Amino acid sequence: MTRELTGDCIQLRALRVVCVVGVLPEERDRPQPLEIDIDIYTDLSAAGQSDDLNDTLDYGAVAAAVNQICTSAGAQLLEHLGQLVADQLLASADVSAVDVTIKKLRPPLALDIGHTAIRLVRHRQ
Repeated sequence: MTRELTGDCIQLRALRVVCVVGVLPEERDRPQPLEIDIDIYTDLSAAGQSDDLNDTLDYGAVAAAVNQICTSAGAQLLEHLGQLVADQLLASADVSAVDVTIKKLRPPLALDIGHTAIRLVRHRQ
């Protein structure tokens, strides 16, 4: 049974990262662009009351951490890269769930396709 994602949410949309990801030789030889959307479910009520960055997740730091994961992982599969991102985000004690979508903007297909993508939804255990 899938648990519904509800509650407060920090959203990062269209984070562009250039990294090596893929299985084919041409994907391993050159970095390629990805676009990442992330929903982070966490209680935002303290930050709503205090107006203090210390009471919420710093989305600039989150974006930097995701960029670092993508550029250093050397993942073959988007699924693996998505899991690494989800694991990192869930390591924060305040995060109850994450929804991560990673789009490969130039997939190596001989067809006219806008992008391929994976979406992972992970909950704190």
